[in-house]
Amino acid sequence: MNIKPIRNEEDLQESFRHLESIFQAENGAPESDEMEILVTLIEAYENKHYSISPPDPIEAIKFRMDQQGLKARDLEAFIGGSGRVSEVLNRKRPLSLRMIKRLHNGLKIPYESLLADVV
Repeated sequence: MNIKPIRNEEDLQESFRHLESIFQAENGAPESDEMEILVTLIEAYENKHYSISPPDPIEAIKFRMDQQGLKARDLEAFIGGSGRVSEVLNRKRPLSLRMIKRLHNGLKIPYESLLADVV
C-alpha cells in the first residue's frame, strides 16, 4: 500500500485511476483497506475544494413547488396572502422565521436551504 496525500488535481486524477483498479476488491483483502483509505482521502479533498453550498431559498421553494405540482396559491398557508407570496417569490420580501418554520414543516424543505441567505 503506497498511499499519499492528495494535494492537487493531478494527485486527484491519479487517485481516481488507482481507485478504479482496486474498486472491486473483496472484503478483508489488503486492496479493500486501501480502497477505503483512498475514498476517504478523495472525499476530503473534494469537500475542501469543491464544496456544494445549499441552494438559494427561493429556488428551493420553487423546486419543491415544481416537484409537487404546486401553484403560488398553495403557498399561502405557509407564507401568507397572495401579495406576500408574490413578494417572497419575486425576492421583494425576505422569508421570516415563521415562514421558514411553516415551509419546513409543511413542504419538508430543509432548514439548510431556507436559511442559506442567513447563514
